[in-house]
Amino acid sequence: MRIKSGNYAFIDAQNLHRGIKSLGWKLDWERFRVYLNEKYGVDVAYIFIGYLPENKELYVYLQKAGYVLVYKPVIPNGEGGAKGNVDADLVLQVMLDFNRYKKAVIISSDGDFYSLIKHLYDKDKLELVISPYKKTCSVLLRKSAREKIVFINNLEKLLGKKKSTA
Repeated sequence: MRIKSGNYAFIDAQNLHRGIKSLGWKLDWERFRVYLNEKYGVDVAYIFIGYLPENKELYVYLQKAGYVLVYKPVIPNGEGGAKGNVDADLVLQVMLDFNRYKKAVIISSDGDFYSLIKHLYDKDKLELVISPYKKTCSVLLRKSAREKIVFINNLEKLLGKKKSTA
């Protein structure tokens, strides 16, 4: 059952993915979308993600699960991988939508969001910061979010992908 409350989520996809992966489990994105709605009244959930053509199936899956994808072009990171820093895009979207949502849910452990979180908190527009893991969460982020921060490292049974028996 979908709840309408006017809250928006802004998800740093790479930060969330890496944080959960460091815990040894995989996030079930469909279950996470339902969780955001039912637990925090999230009507719109943005995912800020680097765009790689080979990940097209993932992008379609995320859209079908109810996310709005905001792509960032990626560049080679010099180590055989790719980098698509989404921080500025996430901050910009939070501010562009500021008058559209009741409260914001920010999903990341990145201290680069300190000023954004502080601003949302001071304006009473912060519902919550959701961080994958307390040990990897920036001290600055915890400081700016104060009591409005939760960690999902212990929610594998609720939000993790079910292990296949095959």
